[in-house]
Amino acid sequence: MRYVAAYMLSALTGKEPQSADIERILSSVGIEADNDKIQKVIKELKGKNVDELVASGRGKLASMPVGGGVAGAAGAAPAAAAAAEPAAEKKEEKKPVKEDSESDDDMGFGLFD
Repeated sequence: MRYVAAYMLSALTGKEPQSADIERILSSVGIEADNDKIQKVIKELKGKNVDELVASGRGKLASMPVGGGVAGAAGAAPAAAAAAEPAAEKKEEKKPVKEDSESDDDMGFGLFD
């Protein structure tokens, strides 16, 4: 994945990404690049529009189930309602804050002491 990300970053320059470009990007974040993997990414993505690849990937991800489903949604509603009840009770318990002395404001020490 990191090789594809480096390829896409390099493609943002507007020119066709080269092996040296990808290696430079990876080394800038401390990753030792594998030339075989770089060449494979370049071979697979050569001549393809990065924007179109991202758009087609989004379409594929949108069709994938991510879990939760109907049971997850049904279980979340009662939990949200139960969480809202204690919040309503806490609002009534507000107590006024009293300001006793200046020592509380600076916690007993000053910035330049």
